[in-house]
Amino acid sequence: MVISVHNPDRYMADLRTIVAQGRKRIGFLIGAGAAAGLMVPSTGKPLIAAVQGLTNDVLTALEPDYGAVIAAIQAVHPGANIETVLSRVRSLANVLGSSKVDGLNGPEYVKFGQLICDEIGAAVSVKLPPGDTPYRDLINWIVGTDRDHPVEIFTTNYDLLLEEAFEAVRAPYFDGFTGGREPFFDPVSVATNDLPSRWTRLWKVHGSLGWQANSSGEVIRTGLTSATHLIYPEHLKYDLTQKAPYAALFDRLRTFLTTKDTLLISVGFSFADAHVAARVDESLAANPSASLFAFQYQELASEKFAEALAEKRPNFSVYARDRAIINGVAGDWRPGDPPTRDWEPIRKTYWGSVGGGSPRFLLGDFTSFARFLVMSRSGQALDPPSAVAVPSSVVGSASAATPAPSAPPAVSGSTS
Repeated sequence: MVISVHNPDRYMADLRTIVAQGRKRIGFLIGAGAAAGLMVPSTGKPLIAAVQGLTNDVLTALEPDYGAVIAAIQAVHPGANIETVLSRVRSLANVLGSSKVDGLNGPEYVKFGQLICDEIGAAVSVKLPPGDTPYRDLINWIVGTDRDHPVEIFTTNYDLLLEEAFEAVRAPYFDGFTGGREPFFDPVSVATNDLPSRWTRLWKVHGSLGWQANSSGEVIRTGLTSATHLIYPEHLKYDLTQKAPYAALFDRLRTFLTTKDTLLISVGFSFADAHVAARVDESLAANPSASLFAFQYQELASEKFAEALAEKRPNFSVYARDRAIINGVAGDWRPGDPPTRDWEPIRKTYWGSVGGGSPRFLLGDFTSFARFLVMSRSGQALDPPSAVAVPSSVVGSASAATPAPSAPPAVSGSTS
């Protein structure tokens, strides 16, 4: 029986070459897992909680006044996350009127829904901790090379952490808005994408803190941290993405992925978001020359949504903690002989043990991934930061399906 295995050294060597140069058209898709993996030293908690943590935080804050309603929703939807809860609340708000369900009428459910949104906004209204962070590492990598094409960052996150990192190093970026007093969204500039390549494109596909509708209903950027015009995680979000400015931003994602010879790297994104996943799927199907490397934090068996896309799209590769799907071929990670004599320190940037466990692929963690980028540019090979990780990187059309040897080779180069 033939067992497929993947050698991480092979793919990481290729990826280091690609990202160290400035010729490839590269984009990033950054999800909630990016900030969730960044711990605040003083509290030991994530800077911004992932979905389950966010659910717990929001519901705990509202439990004193809405405990009975929350309990009723959870009884109908056991284990409901914040998307399920908000969908239920807004559905009831739209249909009840003066009638009551679980003690609240329609207008009261409207108020409850707004309070949920306010709590979400408060949870993501944070600043980067002092010192090195993966956000600053990412921006330093972007500005450290002359590029033929601008880097494009697509993110579903509402926070302003990327903006803060850009501004800290005075790196120019364009987010679709222009103006001074009340910056307005310019879909023409988003579509034509003709600014200089040194300007990074930052596309907030679900909106952002500081966005709000003016008296004419047009979305503007205020520069504040209030959360008034976001696509919140609930059942109406697909409809909202068909409206301005979100339609133009999703069109930009499709345009990027349907452009010849592009590479989109995702990190911290589970692909559970159906309308983002659908746009990615359609675009990759239409453009076989595009590639997407999905760096996932968990083991492959726990990354069902990314796994499903990789199984049907050979240009969608998943790099998980224990296994990978590359060019449609699933296999365990198995490092081989170091490609060069000085490779062991480089291997530590993407492969090693955490907390004394078995060696694993590290780049699914945003902190490790951003440091990998920085060191690939400078040629350095330092110990990666001590954070949990999951990898994802491969190059071009490379594939690695090989018969398993009778005994696995020794794995060396694990991090301390």
